[in-house]
Amino acid sequence: DMKRASNQCANYFKSLGIKKGDRVMLVLKRHYQFWFAILGLHKLGAIAIPATNQLQQHDFEYRFNSAGVSAILCTADGGVAGQADLAAANCPTVRTKIIVNGTREGWRSFDEEFPLFSAHFYRSEETPCGSDIALMFFTSGTTGYPKIAAHPCTYALGHYVTARYWHGVSKDGLHFTISDTGWGKALWGKLYGQWLCEGAVFVYDFERFHADDILPMFAKYQITTFCAPPTMLRMMIKEDLSRFDLSSVKHMTTAGEALNPEVYRQFEKATGLQIMEGFGQTETTMVIGNLLGAPHKLGSMGRPNPQYDVDIVDPDGNPVPDGETGEIVVRVGDKAPCGLFAGYYQQEDKTKEVWHDGCYHTCDTAWRDEDGFYWYVGRVDDVIKSSGYRIGPFEIESVIMELPYVLECGVSAAPDEVRGQVVKASVVLVKGAEPTEELKKEIQNYVKQHTAPYKYPRIVVFRDSLPKTISGKIQRNK
Repeated sequence: DMKRASNQCANYFKSLGIKKGDRVMLVLKRHYQFWFAILGLHKLGAIAIPATNQLQQHDFEYRFNSAGVSAILCTADGGVAGQADLAAANCPTVRTKIIVNGTREGWRSFDEEFPLFSAHFYRSEETPCGSDIALMFFTSGTTGYPKIAAHPCTYALGHYVTARYWHGVSKDGLHFTISDTGWGKALWGKLYGQWLCEGAVFVYDFERFHADDILPMFAKYQITTFCAPPTMLRMMIKEDLSRFDLSSVKHMTTAGEALNPEVYRQFEKATGLQIMEGFGQTETTMVIGNLLGAPHKLGSMGRPNPQYDVDIVDPDGNPVPDGETGEIVVRVGDKAPCGLFAGYYQQEDKTKEVWHDGCYHTCDTAWRDEDGFYWYVGRVDDVIKSSGYRIGPFEIESVIMELPYVLECGVSAAPDEVRGQVVKASVVLVKGAEPTEELKKEIQNYVKQHTAPYKYPRIVVFRDSLPKTISGKIQRNK
């Protein structure tokens, strides 16, 4: 079915003048048509640009112009096509607009038109492969405008390890990665690696995440492997997990940001499942992870994926000894490993900032223990420098998350005349908890007792919500 439908899509797109190298944006939520369309674009050699339906006019304008987008496939749900229309009026490269799951004036109807085309599509000299660019992702950076990470066709193969040895996908199982198709994480968990392992993927199209909406589906559909970002897992443990049957799930994973150990403990206590962390970026596949069959340590990102040569270096690029914090790098040498991006599209200066001296620099910091396990500290920009100490925010956030009345928190630097910077904790409380001065002191004392006292937050503020990127990562710099 997928072969036939994607062949029809390739022929359909070709008839509209879409050709090899053209940039085509896909704003398709979790619609099944996403799979037809992206495979059709791959067969044709057009470059697929997945994007979220949360974008507004100025987001679209920036993306259309910086990537030179010539066509867009967009969901008819909500007002997102209207925002794309407003942007397209200012972006002359956008020639083709295709609506999915509905109709709209000035847009072609995907569902009416693509089935009219032949289900045969033949390879030719033009067929893309190898180092030809297949995908572009706009990075969800916590600072500045998003960059465009360009991936070659080999990116798909780079995810075999992701699916087989981290997600634990098998051909008789059903895998559920909860991400929207607008994010790179969807292609970690909804397409390439899973199908290379002959595994089936479960997809549920929803508007807003509600834990009590998702949790009954595990038993109903007998989902066997599951991956979700820590943000969603934090919401899940605030539900009464004992009300739901999760016995079909054999393996659980998480990525997107570091996992708070308290979330891991709560899930293990309720279900017996141990959540295995993995680390990667929009620019990579899984670089570091807790893989099947290997030991793991609670709170660690795991050990390097064998397809990447990973190290930790100081600001001068020198390897640091075990136990010392530095930047995670991938040693590239003459040949980039399968899964690493080709560079930032039309941003050679930005590419050189992270790709130099034979290494790809992740801008994420960690330390490595004597057993080779990596422990996340924070983004290079997030590290707090206070009275000569270098303090990683994630460790403090994880301690604060152990308190039952904390829903989520973000730790950042606040300027201080004496210390240079001090630790500030912005805390969101669970429903019903009252923000008081006593609670602030309780949080401060708890951190003092459970980690080095110099790390405690001298400033604690209560917030209704925390600033996040559109992919859900807490923006500590805000």
